[in-house]
Amino acid sequence: MPADNATNHQSDRTRTLRHLRELIAALDRRVPQIERAGEIAIAREGRALREKALQRIAELEAGLETR
Repeated sequence: MPADNATNHQSDRTRTLRHLRELIAALDRRVPQIERAGEIAIAREGRALREKALQRIAELEAGLETR
């Protein structure tokens, strides 16, 4: 891979990691509104999204270690 492409790929990966961490932080800050309709589903989906984000972070970081 040419240097420019490798640098762009690394930059994209770094940006994605930052966005995923920001997403997790936002999900962690969210306070459930138990009086709202559908809140249980919202909280469940938020937990699932957080888990997917953590999995993706692990995948991206593992890719960094192999380079």
